[in-house]
Amino acid sequence: MTLCKAGNLLTLTLAIGLSSPLQAADNNDNACGFNETARRLAALIMQDTHQQRSHITCHPLLAQAAEDKARTMADYGMVRHNLGGSPNGRLREIGFPIPHYYSGVMGNQVEAIAGGYSTAESVWDAFKHSTSHRQHLLGELDFYREQQYIGVGFYKDKSTPHVEYWTVYLTEAASDSAVPAFEYIPNKGVFFVEEPEIAVQVFDTSTTEN
Repeated sequence: MTLCKAGNLLTLTLAIGLSSPLQAADNNDNACGFNETARRLAALIMQDTHQQRSHITCHPLLAQAAEDKARTMADYGMVRHNLGGSPNGRLREIGFPIPHYYSGVMGNQVEAIAGGYSTAESVWDAFKHSTSHRQHLLGELDFYREQQYIGVGFYKDKSTPHVEYWTVYLTEAASDSAVPAFEYIPNKGVFFVEEPEIAVQVFDTSTTEN
């Protein structure tokens, strides 16, 4: 299994619309994720008893980006932040208005990825045992606590090295305000594949049935 580096029940709101990316709506099944497995992980993140945010909004643009990234990782057979560009750059390209003070080409203040975990529960447990992902997804740092929009992607392909691929985008939206006075702006980077404390499953394509 590969994890890329990097009780409060929250109010769930849904957002739709490309012309107005942050316009809220009452219902949209795909706002959190495009399949039940992705939506299950989104629920686990939002409803975790250690979640520091008061509310999180599901957004279909982020769900689409997460689904696309999970499929891209499967296509490459790799779990990496920099496939197809940086995470921050990916969200800017699809039209999600992340803050201007988020890093550019080398930036990742928005993405958590993993491969080789078969259930939402198992990948969420792994994320919580990764310092950088836990800080991001549970809002443990002041910078991350401001992030309130989420989208989750899950893709499975038995012919690929990790079989299951997971992506979470959790971000703040842009505003006209100046850079907030954060004591620390984290950047999970774009090149790390896994943290040392996370076990990596060795996949042998010559002996695995598709």
